[in-house]
Amino acid sequence: MRDRPRRLGPPAWLHGWLRRWRNSELVYDFRRSPAAIAAAVVGGALLLAAAGAPWVAPQDPFDLASLELLDAFKPPAWLPDGARHYLLGTDGQGRDVLSVVLYGTRLSVAIGVAAVLLAILFGVATGLAAGFAGGAVDAFLMRVADVQLSFPAILVALLIAGVARDLFPHGGQDVGARIALPVLVVAIAAASWPQYARTVRGSTLVEKNREYVLAARVIGVSPLRIVLTHVLPNVLGPVYVLATVNVATAIITEATLSFLGVGVPPTTPSLGTLIRIGNDFLLSGEWWIVVFPGAALLALALSINLLGDWLRDALNPRLR
Repeated sequence: MRDRPRRLGPPAWLHGWLRRWRNSELVYDFRRSPAAIAAAVVGGALLLAAAGAPWVAPQDPFDLASLELLDAFKPPAWLPDGARHYLLGTDGQGRDVLSVVLYGTRLSVAIGVAAVLLAILFGVATGLAAGFAGGAVDAFLMRVADVQLSFPAILVALLIAGVARDLFPHGGQDVGARIALPVLVVAIAAASWPQYARTVRGSTLVEKNREYVLAARVIGVSPLRIVLTHVLPNVLGPVYVLATVNVATAIITEATLSFLGVGVPPTTPSLGTLIRIGNDFLLSGEWWIVVFPGAALLALALSINLLGDWLRDALNPRLR
């Protein structure tokens, strides 16, 4: 008896999961939202181009051998003095603006995502501990969060970045460049974790009085296991929405800190440093050096915010 030929295609479990995902209410709501679709297209295109910058970008801005100082301040290709191989023009160092925008977007997104993940880790843990323990633990942790929220996010980030740089006063530029990115991630995360803590704490206060939690306590399940396996999955819904919006906020905060000179070093292209450098040439006529990084920052932040607003409405059961 001959063996049946193997059927090519995805496994049965993957095919079933994809079918359930296509028929889910979340995908249905996404298809009905033109703003969400447009934001996903624009944001996805920017993220894909930034992720593939080493292969998509016409020039490597970190390779000094590929830079031509004689090509500095070239206007975009469609202007009279523009060069065809510099689509968006060049900056004062002869770097291709399109290339530095792609590399800068990749770095800014990486910093924003890392900061949000760190804030989620600390904020969710704090909110779970405060909401489930209650009493003095809840009062202490929430007062710390209240004090943190009373300071502007930029001020907190400036304070942490300044203290970290003072710890290495004689390290030179190499040490400063090495600690700049971790310090920036910690500074942005420290300014945003109280939002997650307060959100998770409120949801935990509701969930810990549910019947399934009381039943788990009766049969002797440990509090840590109850928190991790029962409470945590049911309080993550608002966290997803908050994290989506906060990615855009973290990217803007990184750009602000870099523009003020306490973020990414000027030698490392990020959207903030590119806007800072281009601002010096704005009044002299080289507008493209600052306009295109600013447009990339605006498009990225706007698309993420629109997706966050759509996700908030899609996950809200009161709107169904």
